Amino acid sequence: MRRADRFVLIVDDYGTMRRIMRNLLGQIGFSHVEEAVDGESALGRLRERSFDLVISDWQMEPMSGLDLLKAVRADARFHHLPFIMVTAANKVTNVVAAKAAGVNNYIVKPFTAETLNRKIDEVFGAA
Repeated sequence: MRRADRFVLIVDDYGTMRRIMRNLLGQIGFSHVEEAVDGESALGRLRERSFDLVISDWQMEPMSGLDLLKAVRADARFHHLPFIMVTAANKVTNVVAAKAAGVNNYIVKPFTAETLNRKIDEVFGAA
């Protein structure tokens, strides 16, 4: 499937970060990008339509990115949905927790379009 045909859900409580992520995704070929402001609203969006990828911030209230990931993996409808976690904290314990919860990839802020592109290629396999 071409990137332009994939639907991506960005989850971040910081509006500027959502705009940056949307712009970076556009630069690397994604045109169907939707947004959620936290984990709870992301779950609602996932129930409304089908997505091909979730890119979520870790640090959010009331539901963190890690809690969202756990909820996604626990739901049979979304169990295999590719999920990339984004965080400002480069802590080994966070990476281990995310991997244990079933994350497909992990990005530490700040990052470039090139980094995002590489991480997405690793999730989907280079096309």
